[in-house]
Amino acid sequence: MAEVNTSDSGGGTGGKKGKHQKKRAKKSSTKIDMTPMVDLAFLLLTFFMLTTTFSKPQVMELTMPIKDKNVDSTKIKNSLALTVILSDHNKIYYYGGEFKDTTQLHTTDYSKDGIRKILLARNKFVLDSISIISKEHDNKQITDAQFEDYKAKAQGSRDALFVLVKPDSLAKYGNVVDMFDELSICNVQKYALVNLYPGEKEKIKNYKPN
Repeated sequence: MAEVNTSDSGGGTGGKKGKHQKKRAKKSSTKIDMTPMVDLAFLLLTFFMLTTTFSKPQVMELTMPIKDKNVDSTKIKNSLALTVILSDHNKIYYYGGEFKDTTQLHTTDYSKDGIRKILLARNKFVLDSISIISKEHDNKQITDAQFEDYKAKAQGSRDALFVLVKPDSLAKYGNVVDMFDELSICNVQKYALVNLYPGEKEKIKNYKPN
């Protein structure tokens, strides 16, 4: 038992007490039991340790290009290919289809009326397909598992938008994260993080708005 003891044996001088000397009251010993406080501290510590949720590391899935030359790459329609180039000051350059010397760059930003509006317009097939199965799911015509399966097939279909994300040397890490967030919001699951072409760098360097 943890205790704090304080005691006073009382004052006074030895020998005979004088006639006019006052008698001092005898003080009793004070005991403070610290055991309940210690028990409470350990109970609180145990409670917080058991109820605390440890933060899990967040993982972002990235699709990297295949380097094997023996693997035949499936050609994507120009209408389904979109290249976005992330640069400084939250600026996004983009163009559709295959890059050529005559390719014209356009600029936008990360607002809902910026790159999100462009992604939604170009990914219309997938969004329309998901809208149909969402109504069936809401009406209990298909199960949750079937809904997720149909959704994944729509997002991975040949008619789904494919986005090439190309950050330049001036882009920030937060710009890349924001771009992948926009892809997720717009149900774009076919994308890859790749490097810029030399021609694209030259286009950005000499870019002039229309």
